[in-house]
Amino acid sequence: MPIFIYNSLTRKKDPFEPLDTKEVKMYVCGPTVYDEPHIGHARSAYIFDVIRRYLIYKGYKVRFARNVTDVDDKIIDKAAKEFPGEDLKKACQGVADKYLKSYHEALKELGIDIGREVILEPKASDYIPKMVVFIQDLIKRGVAYSSGGDVYFDITKAKNYGKLSNQALDRMEAGSRVSPTENKRDPLDFALWKSAKENEPSWDSPWGKGRPGWHIECSVMSSDILGDEFDIHGGGLDLIFPHHENEIAQSEGAGKKFAHFWIHHGLLTINGQKMAKSMGNFITIKDILHKYNPDILKLFFLSAHYASPIDFSWEKMEQNNNAYDRFAVLFNRLDEKFGSRRLMGGGSDSEQHDIQKFKLEFEKVMDDNFNTPQAISILFDLVNFCHKIIDQYKESDRLILSYAVETIYELGKVLGLSFQYIPQKISDGWVDSQIETRLEMKKSSKFKEADAIRKALEEKGIILEDTKDGKTIWRRKL
Repeated sequence: MPIFIYNSLTRKKDPFEPLDTKEVKMYVCGPTVYDEPHIGHARSAYIFDVIRRYLIYKGYKVRFARNVTDVDDKIIDKAAKEFPGEDLKKACQGVADKYLKSYHEALKELGIDIGREVILEPKASDYIPKMVVFIQDLIKRGVAYSSGGDVYFDITKAKNYGKLSNQALDRMEAGSRVSPTENKRDPLDFALWKSAKENEPSWDSPWGKGRPGWHIECSVMSSDILGDEFDIHGGGLDLIFPHHENEIAQSEGAGKKFAHFWIHHGLLTINGQKMAKSMGNFITIKDILHKYNPDILKLFFLSAHYASPIDFSWEKMEQNNNAYDRFAVLFNRLDEKFGSRRLMGGGSDSEQHDIQKFKLEFEKVMDDNFNTPQAISILFDLVNFCHKIIDQYKESDRLILSYAVETIYELGKVLGLSFQYIPQKISDGWVDSQIETRLEMKKSSKFKEADAIRKALEEKGIILEDTKDGKTIWRRKL
């Protein structure tokens, strides 16, 4: 079955056919690093991580790039406040490094991999020479012009400008204006290069010292890393206009075909309001992870379709905490009955067929524009299936139960759930049964097997002590 993705460019679900049948090339707009990462950043990073994981599950290799904006007005303002009197360019680098580190630490705690074997993470500051070359090419092609040390893209030269945001050019022009500090010909023309202000960080260029505009970095980075034509471009709904609209204009202006699919996620609010420090509702990723394990935040995100808005509240976090307990109850039952939640071994073909139905249903809803609310519902159905087996357990059920549990782990991994935050619960009765088996092994001179049982129990925090009279006592590791 093909994957159908809602494409913001066509405004409909399109069958996904990557340019390369074996590899998907995907670019996502990342953070501007000037403050602590908040739960909006978490949702964006997590959504595209799930999409990446599902594409891999479907058999694709994924070349994934997410940019870091470390040259920006907000960074400059923050640097001036945090490092007054210092060299501003150096201070900006200090601010960007500090908050990029915070972003990486937050993603690591969330279990979102940031290793180079998983994602490529270009920084704007590293790409400025290539941005200059890109801008020079746009000027040569007659779609951009320099003016007073600035360089602007000529919006009248863009083909079908407004096709992503579905806005008519004449209506946009009616509400636009030119700032007194700008040297552009048309109110809708946007900056590719900004001349340096006094004491502001700057780089050399043919138009004098300055720094790049915001939009140009993504066109240059994506082209350099993924090629002039690639499969997926992602970001938040708020980036459609003007950021992504302008990316398309300048990339097509440079003769590039650019992205085929545009995926935009809905925005996050706090109790129905936009998140802002001035509102006192700015919630960082650290704030959440101080109270809940990462899987519970992910479960909250999974409860809404990625394209829909999502409203955060602590009450909803508690609801998802309670929902997560459904996994905990199952794993604890497995621990108590079998001493492990991973039973190992696969079922027969007919038994696997029963579980395969859950996997096929999971794939069906994920193929339909990554419908995670339905996908997590199927995982809970599989949990209920496991409970029914345990309720009427026979030894012949072990293989199908094992396969069902492994399927929960497999599909959970696709959704970025680890389940590692559920502590193992071992019953006294199960430990006693393992000790009895070990004693029988020793009586039969199967000392290697007996030692394996001791080591396995020790890994679970159970310490055995053999007494002089041939008995074994045990205690839990403190």
